[in-house]
Amino acid sequence: MNGRVVLERFPAGGPRGSWPAEEFARNRRQEGQPAEVVMDLASDAFLVIVRVTEESEAMATAA
Repeated sequence: MNGRVVLERFPAGGPRGSWPAEEFARNRRQEGQPAEVVMDLASDAFLVIVRVTEESEAMATAA
């Protein structure tokens, strides 16, 4: 299965100069998760996601 896991969502209308989704994703990357920020146009929100592939699922279940 190729998909994604949403770790957190942030409203798009944050205060000027504030990047909470980017900061959250950066903190997850520092912890070793390959987090990235994408825009969900339907809900007008930024999503912090981790992409899930068959390989990463197999590694997670083997651990």
